[in-house]
This record gives sequence, C-alpha cells and structure tokens, in this order.
Amino acid sequence: MKKVAFYTLGCKLNFSETSTISRQFEEKGFQKVAFEENPDIFIINTCSVTENADKKCKKIVKEAKKISPNSYVTIIGCYAQLKPREISEIPGVDAVLGAAEKFRLIELLDDFAKEQEVKVLASEIQEATDFNNAYSINDRTRTFLKVQDGCNYGCAFCTIPLARGKSRSNTVASVLESAKEIGNTEVKEVVLTGVNIGDFGIVEGKRNERFEDLVRAIDEVEGIERIRISSIEPNLLTNEIIAFAADSKRFVPHFHVPLQSGSNTILRKMGRRYLRELYEDRVNKIKTLMPQACIGVDVIVGFPGETDELFLETYQFLNELDISYLHVFTYSERANTRAAEMNEVVPMKKRSERSKMLRILSEKKRRKFYEENLGKTFTVLFEDDVQDGKIHGFTENYIRVAAKYDPMLVNELKLVTLDQIDDQGNVEVREPEFVYEKH
Repeated sequence: MKKVAFYTLGCKLNFSETSTISRQFEEKGFQKVAFEENPDIFIINTCSVTENADKKCKKIVKEAKKISPNSYVTIIGCYAQLKPREISEIPGVDAVLGAAEKFRLIELLDDFAKEQEVKVLASEIQEATDFNNAYSINDRTRTFLKVQDGCNYGCAFCTIPLARGKSRSNTVASVLESAKEIGNTEVKEVVLTGVNIGDFGIVEGKRNERFEDLVRAIDEVEGIERIRISSIEPNLLTNEIIAFAADSKRFVPHFHVPLQSGSNTILRKMGRRYLRELYEDRVNKIKTLMPQACIGVDVIVGFPGETDELFLETYQFLNELDISYLHVFTYSERANTRAAEMNEVVPMKKRSERSKMLRILSEKKRRKFYEENLGKTFTVLFEDDVQDGKIHGFTENYIRVAAKYDPMLVNELKLVTLDQIDDQGNVEVREPEFVYEKH
C-alpha cells in the first residue's frame, strides 16, 4: 500500500479539491498520511494569487524531498496551469498537471513510477470545461463545499480566468446531494465556495439557475447547522439574497465582499463591475437587516495609477464604512494581465506603506466590532484548536472566541456570552457558566 501526503496552498476552493482528490486515492487503496510521515507520493496543490507562488512551491518540494528523497512529487493547482514548464524545472518534481487533468491524476500517472523526464500534462485552459464536484471532509470542523469554478470577469489584475477557465457550476440538485452527504456526518458548518460564487448557475456555457436558487434550496437541508458564504462580488450580492439570509434557518450573518478599491477611478481601471456607491449600498442593506453581521473586505493597494489622493479615497471610504475586517493585498505584477502593461507604476515602498496603513485600520475595525458585541450571547462552533489551555472557535458572526479547554467542546455548538478581549485579540467568554446546551 503506497503512502500519499497532500499539501494545499491558497484558498478554500483548493482545500475542497485537495480533500476530494485525497478521497480518490483512499478509494484506490492508497494510505493517506501526514506530510512528515515519509510518504511515497506527494501531491502539492498550488495557488497563483501572489507573486510568491514560485518560491512557496519550491520550498514545499524541497521539504518533501528532505523527508522522503525517493518520493514521487506531483504539482497541481492554479500555478501548475499557469507555469507548467517552469515548475517542471524545479529539482525533485516528477509530474505537473493542469486544471483539466488534476481530477484524473490517478488515471494519468498510473503507478507513479519515476521516469527520466518530468511528465507535464497541462492542456490549454480552454479545455477546462467540466465542473468537478468537490468538498472537504474530515480535515476541519467545517466543510468547504465547491459549487462554482472559473470566472468570466477578466479583472485587469487577475490571473484566475487563465488558471481555472470560464465560469461553470454544479447544479442545485447535485449540490443538495453533497450537502445531504455532509449533513449525515458530524460536520456542523458548511462554507459555500467558488471562484465567483455569485455567478452560480452556468452549465455548458448557459445559465440554467441562479445563486439565489441555491441559497434557498440548501437552507432546507437537514443535518447542517450553519451555512456560510465564502466570498461574493458586491454586484452579485442582491438585496434578495441579503434579505433571505437575514431570515433564513441556517445562513449566518457573515459576508465577505471584495471591494479592491474605494476609488471609482481605480475601480474603472481594474475593470470591476460596480462603483463604490453600490458597495456602500450593500453594506448598509446588510447592517440594516442584520446589525450584528460581520462584513469582511478584500482590498488591493498599489494598483497602477493609484496616487496618494486616490489611496486616501480608499482609506477614508473604508474608515467610514461599517465593516469588520480587511484582507489587504499588496498589488504585484502578474504576467498576461492588462494591469502588468499599465503605466503609472506605484513604487514598492509606497505599496508597503499603504498596505501597513490598511492593516492597522483592519485591526481597529475588528477591535471595534468585537467591542460592540461584548455582553451579547452567540452560538460558538468550537474547533480542535487548543493553545495555552484555551480552546477556540467562531461565533455565527465570525468573532473568534477563547474558552477554557474542555475536550467535550470540540466540534460542538454552544451558547456563550462574550465577556472581554484578551491579549491575543480573541474574545473570552464568561466563566464558570459560559457554556449552555444549544436547543
């Protein structure tokens, strides 16, 4: 029985796909082991979002060969689709599979026998037209359920359409089947994931269903306690979806909505499909219907043409907006994107300074959001995350909670009252009566 280990870089979507591929291996009689347990085969699922994709990939391969010098190393994922030849030159790599091939790697690589030449199996991205169902299980307390893949938007800074192809989706019926399977396990929370999740419903190039159809249908699935939407474009987060989530049985009051810039000038240069006024409207709608909702924001600093004045527009817009935290990305040039050809390049020093400013703002926003919720009662899903005698978990509105460790709490939903913020920035719950059974 050959031993196989997996390593995932990047997003929730990658985690769902790695988990599904690992189950394919187990069904074929392979033994799944931890990275450090001297495996015969390594499968490394890569990301291409940041400029450090190549460095990360090389580092993981190097560590793999240290642990198991004779192992067979396979690279899959977005970076593998974008730079297959480049990856094939990394010492220790045996095979590189693209987007259209990664779910067939057992079939394509057969017995994982080493050859003199690196196998490069990466079709042109136009060949990646199938939707491959995927969800993570047994890896974490929550499950990442893939419902959509690819993107038709073509934003100026983004390589994802080049790495994953055009937008395509599962069907509502198929997603519900997967959700019911998950509901029969001990998983308490499902996170719906995709590249452009709000564009759900396209099958073989035609729109058959809408994301709202999926949201309404999956809310009825028994066995799942909580459903979270991973990330959704503001122009696709309709008032109807927000209103339904506010009154739903299972959807939690947590939205992650990419903004990228608070300047309309930069949004137009980026090729985004909305302006800041629409974004502000969505935030206000969420907060009107769900005052305790958590709203996370993606933002890019240092995009070509972002002057000091335009950056300050973004800063002031975010500072005044009722949001809860930021994911800050420092713009990096990506080959084959429109932005890479643009003039008015922002110096790296300025990019770093702006990134630091927004990260400080994010910490202030998160602290304020946590403080606003102290003294209130929420349901926490406790995870197998124990540090210094404390167990951690998240409320439905994504506040990270710390409580005295009790093994009975792992993967349990409990009602707690939020008490105070600790030195690590987590919210402690009231003790000794902090835990109440959920009915």
